[in-house]
Amino acid sequence: MFEESLAEGRSFLHQLDPRVKVVVAFSYAIIVALSSHLLSLIWAGLFVGFLFVLAQLEPRRVLRQVLVANYFILLLVIVLPFTYPGKVLYSVGPLSLTKEGAIYALHIFLKSNLILTCLVLLLSTSSVFTIAHALHHLHVSEKLVQLIFFSFRYVHVIHREYQKLMAAIKLRGFVPRTNLHTYKTYAYLVSSLLIKSYDRSERVYKAMLCRGFKGVFPTYKHFKMQRKDKLFALGAAFYLIFLILWAF
Repeated sequence: MFEESLAEGRSFLHQLDPRVKVVVAFSYAIIVALSSHLLSLIWAGLFVGFLFVLAQLEPRRVLRQVLVANYFILLLVIVLPFTYPGKVLYSVGPLSLTKEGAIYALHIFLKSNLILTCLVLLLSTSSVFTIAHALHHLHVSEKLVQLIFFSFRYVHVIHREYQKLMAAIKLRGFVPRTNLHTYKTYAYLVSSLLIKSYDRSERVYKAMLCRGFKGVFPTYKHFKMQRKDKLFALGAAFYLIFLILWAF
């Protein structure tokens, strides 16, 4: 979901201390996820709009990242109004659209997109290495930080391997159909991808050991809070407290 090219910029958010961005993003996500009032979500949306102004990113690029996750959210939003019990608004055969289900689906849709957009704006304006460095300074578990870093770094490598394998089977005339041959081909594709991923991870790990890796990434450059970082953290803290008052 996060595009590394978004980290290239000179806006206010790009230059903000990543530790502040991580704490604000995490706090915002918790408050929005637990909020139970529609008005609190509207106030939360204003905060996201403010971040858009500070990030100075093209809305189309940001929305493209959010839409990837919306494929899964929309499936839930479509099904939930017809399966959640409550006052029936409309019936089509055995399916009944309920008022409570529609409201619940709307809340899930708004919360998910607000949180995702906030995460993209705050975290994608820093490189993945900077975010990992910030998590280390915030005393997050070292193994968890390494897991996040390597997962993000090598998911693109695995995707390229997948594209190569797909190109290879298409060159051999493969056309997906609903038959046993198609299922076996996809099974071979997944197994080949897993084997290639395991082999690459072994090579990367051995290369790191040859360079003296002992399970911990040493940090030579440390962050320093500046005046703009403190002002943004203070303003965000007051706004999040305001959201808490509306959320519960």
